[in-house]
Amino acid sequence: MTIAARLMLLLVLLATGGNAAAVQRALLVGVSELVNQPQALWLQAPRNDVMLMRQTLVKQGFAPADVTVLADGVAGASLPEAERINEALARLLEQSRSGDFVMLYFSGHGTRVRDSTKRYQEPDGLAENFLARDARGTDASGGSLPGGLRDVDFDRWIRAFLGKNVFVWSVFDTCSAASMTRSSAAQPPEDAGPADDEVRFRGVRAGQLAASGPSAAPPPMQALPEAAAGVPRARYVAFFASESHQVTPELRLPRKARNARPQGLLTWAVAEALQQKPATWRDLFNGVLDLYPPVIEELESRFPARELPSPVAEGNLDLPIFANASAPLSTRPVWRAERAGGSLTLKAGLLDGLEPGQELRIVATLADGIQRTAQGRLAQADLGSARLAVPPVLAELAQATSWSVTPMGEPASAALRVRSDSALPGGLSLDYPASVRTAGEAQADVRWVDLGAAGGRLELLSPALAAAAEAGSAPSGIVVRDMAEARVRLQALAQLKWMSRLAELAKDGRLDGFDAVLEVRDDSRVLRSANVRDTAGSALQLRPGERAELMVRNGSGQSIDLVVVGVDAQGVLRSVYPEDLGEANRFERGTRESPASKRFALPWLKPGRPARLLVLATPAQARSAPRLFGAGTAEATTPTAELRVRGQLTPERERQVYGAMLRWTNFAAP
Repeated sequence: MTIAARLMLLLVLLATGGNAAAVQRALLVGVSELVNQPQALWLQAPRNDVMLMRQTLVKQGFAPADVTVLADGVAGASLPEAERINEALARLLEQSRSGDFVMLYFSGHGTRVRDSTKRYQEPDGLAENFLARDARGTDASGGSLPGGLRDVDFDRWIRAFLGKNVFVWSVFDTCSAASMTRSSAAQPPEDAGPADDEVRFRGVRAGQLAASGPSAAPPPMQALPEAAAGVPRARYVAFFASESHQVTPELRLPRKARNARPQGLLTWAVAEALQQKPATWRDLFNGVLDLYPPVIEELESRFPARELPSPVAEGNLDLPIFANASAPLSTRPVWRAERAGGSLTLKAGLLDGLEPGQELRIVATLADGIQRTAQGRLAQADLGSARLAVPPVLAELAQATSWSVTPMGEPASAALRVRSDSALPGGLSLDYPASVRTAGEAQADVRWVDLGAAGGRLELLSPALAAAAEAGSAPSGIVVRDMAEARVRLQALAQLKWMSRLAELAKDGRLDGFDAVLEVRDDSRVLRSANVRDTAGSALQLRPGERAELMVRNGSGQSIDLVVVGVDAQGVLRSVYPEDLGEANRFERGTRESPASKRFALPWLKPGRPARLLVLATPAQARSAPRLFGAGTAEATTPTAELRVRGQLTPERERQVYGAMLRWTNFAAP
């Protein structure tokens, strides 16, 4: 075997986790009939959904024998009862080996209930449940539903697969879907239109579910897997049909086609988008979003009082599709764009790391999936939108073409500028738009001094960065032991520079109904508190025995995209929200009368030590990916960032933004 052949074999083994016999498997669950409930609550499409998804997966290379179907009304399929679903998950987990790929698909009704047994409480206080065929209502005490699969149960199954180094793609074509893997009420199903073109919505209130039915107690459930603590979601992607408060429709698809039949909208869009052979999960999700507008416009005219669904994606969307891999194909964002005449409008702007004059790669995707590319230069950038001219070589393409834009490089204004007479530490890993560049003495933010065997020293030349340094470090700089520590420090300083830029951009914005309050507590009560935007960190300095917590409240009446990131005394970045880097950062909707709220512990904030905390939020745009503003981060010791989910912001909402950078100076604890 030649050296080149051996190298190729090694790369293949690494891509599959070292398992040359990696297998793709799927569990498809469709619940059309709720046998303990009135037929008015039944659905039509889930049985069609699982068959469409099965056909789609086989076309993608799945072996038919490795696709398990649980659905009513499907020949040869087991009934989708709660016990059978858990048994199928257990078998799938037992079959799975390191390097395998698993799809977990669920189509049917979702609902929300109060479940005080959950460790992770949702911001709106409600827990999502998927209704199996034998679902019943709760008794007077409330809690989890008999025959309902809880969000926390799905989370345990997913983490069990991830613990075996299995890649998991989850799809939930249900209402109340966006929190289904983590632990105002949905409206009832509704028929409209003629019998051959009715629309039904996949959402029921828990109170609508009858608790009556067979008097015998339900059979014992399949034991759930042991909770796998600390398992990163590096090999995980999930698509949800709607946000937690929304319902999603089923209707005849494709619209006006002679062979159309009832389908879930997300299921149909996923199947259609896969025909375009997307390279990454982001490409697939953007393809799904491109199919929604004409259907949504039609439904808006028929149901003007309804809030129609916004699909949500989470996980590492930049990974190659249908592969067990943790290395993204690209680390730069991809933004969808809309064409109007000779201009392209991006639903991203200064908050996302764009700046006027920046070079961009424009991709035009034709109806047959063929892509044409060209380079262009950004002409204008506002907080949440940007504009550029259509490159001349793409000007003649049809108006129906979908467009996307990717930056050719990181913006110069966000770069950490380093003065050094020797080579900088290698292996830097940063989320866009943060970067590190060499610079002359006059422009440098940091000076790097290589001390040889003694390590090195980072001298902070920028006053803004020096303010976040450790006690006593300003005169001589930050001394590091080796290149690995220097790399961590440089990454944190580069991210801190971008975070400071974000706070500056957002400081004059307002997000009506959103609030972030820092609380200082002891073991029993709140001692002091203040709004993050209205206080200096020194006013809330910690004393021995005290701890800090952040309370976030969303009473804006809409979902928001939220990022909370801290920098501890050692300069290490701490992700507060989303806490798990495999989760989306879309925070649930609340109203002024009933706000969605969540409390976050800040254990890394210590008495007598400097620190920073960035809180940034904007209204979520319907039918878009969540956006991390370039502030999402893995722990600084992690060699690669695992999540790069970036989305859009509509121009008319660009002033609706909440941003605050809270800084604790290096005070001495009393």
